[in-house]
Parts: sequence; structure tokens; C-alpha cells
Amino acid sequence: MTKDILLVTGLSGAGKSTVLKTLEDLGWEVVDNLPLVLLDRLLDAPLAAATADDSQPLAIGIGARTRDFDPTRIVERIRLLRDDHGLDIGMLFLDCSGAELERRYSETRRRHPLAPDRPAGDGIARERELLRPLRDWANRLIDTTDLSANALAQQVRTTFSRTGADEPVLSIQSFGFARGLPRNADLVFDMRFLRNPHWDPALRPGTGLDADVSAYVADDPAYPAAMAQIGDLLELLIPRYRAEGKSYVSVAIGCTGGRHRSVHVAEHLGYRLRNAGFSPTITHRDLAAAPQDSLEGPPASK
Repeated sequence: MTKDILLVTGLSGAGKSTVLKTLEDLGWEVVDNLPLVLLDRLLDAPLAAATADDSQPLAIGIGARTRDFDPTRIVERIRLLRDDHGLDIGMLFLDCSGAELERRYSETRRRHPLAPDRPAGDGIARERELLRPLRDWANRLIDTTDLSANALAQQVRTTFSRTGADEPVLSIQSFGFARGLPRNADLVFDMRFLRNPHWDPALRPGTGLDADVSAYVADDPAYPAAMAQIGDLLELLIPRYRAEGKSYVSVAIGCTGGRHRSVHVAEHLGYRLRNAGFSPTITHRDLAAAPQDSLEGPPASK
């Protein structure tokens, strides 16, 4: 049986879609506008095969457009589910001032669902009265009058995220500029300022995973300060991406061929970020590529 169940309701235009989308990003199972008669069937249905366990929380969106919508009957149904099934069902109600809702409807040029042929204010007043039993019953209330969609999403993440569930998927990828930039990279760092092991005959066959190649790269005078500043920057930015609700963060580390400098630096930064409490996945796109002098350009003068 699902551990956490949250009914999300409120005034049309107050942000229900934003809340449900944010909960889904946090790992919740989300169902919107489910007819009340199907609620028992949903709770009894087996979980999807990809679900790791039965603790995945469930959010159900309901509102005036939900089929067989009856606020008083919904409250009675919740009481019955609590008494008969022992379920702790919470309810989040999204409120908003009438003036702000009218502004939103005017801005989007949408008709209010309860006033398709009348001013939006009429529908808002009617819906507010209709939803009063749910507002009185709800154990959580968010007034979105002064909240942007982004601010509302951040508040939902703060309130409802499970431990680790709001962490973005962090990937670090090494690559060679000679073979093009990786797709969908959020941050790209160019390591071609470091001295190139390719031009050392003893190091050329190796890769940035080898100790002698790593030592050669790390011995560059610019290496310590550069790695410290790049690491500091990543530790600053990744939590900011998380706060903005970004689900994936991709860091690309490049050098010319993608076999030596970028590979070592990707491993180095991955190790640092793990020690800082992050969980990066490290891949090396061009590690298996054959070394080629024409790709690397002329050796640096000594």
C-alpha cells in the first residue's frame, strides 16, 4: 500500500499543474482529475514494474473539472478510507486572491471552467464557494497570490521532497574537441591549457586513467589553482541548480583528443565532488579513440 497519499486541489488557476509537475519531478506518482469512484481501484492496483518498492508517494489532483466532483462526498470518502484502510491521506489546498486569478485568466486568455460564457470573476466566486468544504478540511494550504510558478515549485520541493529525491542527476563526461562537443552539456571546461601527454612518446599510448599520465598532467604549474577554482565553482553551482529544480546537470571536460587531460580531470573532479557529498556518474566518451597527431595539432614549444 502506498505510504504517502496527498490530494491536491484548489482554485482553478492557483497552480495545481505546477504542484503536480513538481511532485512528479520529486519521484511521486501523480494522477490528475481521477474520478472519485476510481480511487479505491487506484489504491488497490499493483505498482508499476519499474517501481523499486511500495513506498513511492502518490499525489492525486482533483478539482471542479474532475468527473463526479462533489467536495462533501470527497471529504466523506477520505474519512472512510482512513477508518477502513488506515490510510493517512493529506490534502493540499491552493488558494489565491480573486483579483490575481482574474489577472491570470486575462493574461492567458483562458475561460474559467465554471464561467465559460461569463466574466472570470463569476466563475471564481462560484468555485470558491463550491470548494469551501475542501479548504476547511485541508491540512496544508498555500496561498499563491504573490508566488510565481518558480517560487511555488521551490516551496513544494522544500515541503514535500524526500531525502535525496530532489538531487539532480549529476554526470561528468570527458570528451575530445576534435570529435565535437557533447550534446546537452550544461557546463563545459576546456583543458587544452594543460600540457599534453600525447607529445611524450612514453605516455601517448596511455590514458588519463594511468598513474604516469595523471602525474604528468597534475605537474603542470597551472593545474593546482585551476582544479581548485573549477571544483569550488561546481560545488557552488550544483546546489543552485537543485534549488531551481533542475533534474539533470551535465558537466563536460574537454581536451583535444579526449584521452589524456580531460579523462584525468574528469576523474579528479568526480573524486572531489564525491567527497563533498555529491554522487556524480563519470563517463569517457572518446577514451577508446585512436591517438592521432593530426588531431592534436603541433606540440607546444619548450
